[in-house]
Amino acid sequence: MQPRIVESCSKLTELNPSLHISNLLASQKTAYRKNPLPTYQERIHQLKQLKQALLEFKEPLIEAINQDFSVRSRDETLLAEFMPTIESINYAIKHLKQWMKPSKRKVGLLFMPASNKVHFQPVGVVGIIVPWNYPIFLALGPLVGALSAGNRAMIKMSEFTPNLNKVLTKLLASIYKLDKVAIIEGDAPTAIAFTEQAFDHLLFTGSTSVGRHVMAAAAKNLTPVTLELGGKSPAIISQDAPMVEACERLCFGKSLNSGQTCVAPDYILLPKGCEQEFIQTYQQVFTKMYPSIKDNDDYSAIINEAQHQRLNSWLDEAKEQGAILHEINPKNEDLSSGRKMAPVIVEDANAESTLMQDEIFGPIMPIISYQNIDEALDYVNDRARPLALYYFGYNKQEREHVLQHSHAGGVCVNDTLVHLAQEDMPFGGIGDSGMGQYHGYEGFLTFSKAKAVHTKGHFNSAKFAYAPYKSPIHKLIYKFFIR
Repeated sequence: MQPRIVESCSKLTELNPSLHISNLLASQKTAYRKNPLPTYQERIHQLKQLKQALLEFKEPLIEAINQDFSVRSRDETLLAEFMPTIESINYAIKHLKQWMKPSKRKVGLLFMPASNKVHFQPVGVVGIIVPWNYPIFLALGPLVGALSAGNRAMIKMSEFTPNLNKVLTKLLASIYKLDKVAIIEGDAPTAIAFTEQAFDHLLFTGSTSVGRHVMAAAAKNLTPVTLELGGKSPAIISQDAPMVEACERLCFGKSLNSGQTCVAPDYILLPKGCEQEFIQTYQQVFTKMYPSIKDNDDYSAIINEAQHQRLNSWLDEAKEQGAILHEINPKNEDLSSGRKMAPVIVEDANAESTLMQDEIFGPIMPIISYQNIDEALDYVNDRARPLALYYFGYNKQEREHVLQHSHAGGVCVNDTLVHLAQEDMPFGGIGDSGMGQYHGYEGFLTFSKAKAVHTKGHFNSAKFAYAPYKSPIHKLIYKFFIR
């Protein structure tokens, strides 16, 4: 697709987003009907094209997202966007042939001779709604699953990443026609129009509050949804956990992208009496990783001024209500200009404060003490089920107790975030943190219809069950099968 066509599509979206999106969807559905079951070779070719284009556009993508954030660590973009996306493509290429094979199932004795197989058929056109925090990975990760399953896709990008959107649009247009993969840009009205379309599956990544609206809109078309939401993901530090080790791993998970990560540790539960040890150790660990903040390209900025103001207003509210704020600013730099934000550990936060009620999504970390592990679990279980739960400790009995008495989309033991990068495990939330799952094989299944196919030959044993029913053979069948 030529740049002028991309530009005209963008203008059409602005003028009448609903009509433009509807036309694109109709085009993709028509194309799907002409090729409803892409071959293994076609799918592999599409995945290899995507990988090659991603590598070719690496530098422009990194620079574009850096512009959108004002400062976005190059290494964080490589680690958290490029690496998992490329890994997902490689994993799909390696396993796709096996995934596509029909699954043989057993046939009941009464129905023999026959065969049962489950065929995995593309659902059709998949809608993907992408947030601003990891726009490359959260656009292309689901796309890998959709393409692996043989679908077409329309991707709604966030209006907060305009520079990245332009480059990603150019990347995809260089390898796919619009009736295969299309990108939609626009603000809230465009997003609403997008969710109201009759997609064959809709995947949304974003906040729980917006997720409710997405699900309500999809319900009007009975569109199946996968919701990857967020919530307040807790980290529990056990009595026996080495504090330096726990702080290092927590600091990595909370500092990556300045905490703007759906599975970032939201708050810390630690044994009563360990508060000051944790604060001091965390400060030391952060200072070692980030000796400075203001001009440190390793430390990312907050995405925009609205988010920056939101985080500061939550801190102000917490402080007014009696919380103690421990800012970590190794060089005591003036951060009043720009959108860099120093990490803040919050002690004694009011349970009713916004900070303790809503997902933080930034470099702020409340700490809460507990007397015993069941008190910590009660605190977690009294609240909405989180997307991630983190446990630090080497007591196997306590670890199993935590796993058995808590609910979360995923759990990471003695680390943070990295469970998300395991391609051979499903990723997804539960309750307020989402529904459905994808990544790897689960992504293939999510974007496929598992179609049951029962096949018979000329001989039909089931005819013995035909009417008239009051016959000796029916009595025998009931005696044998109803017991």
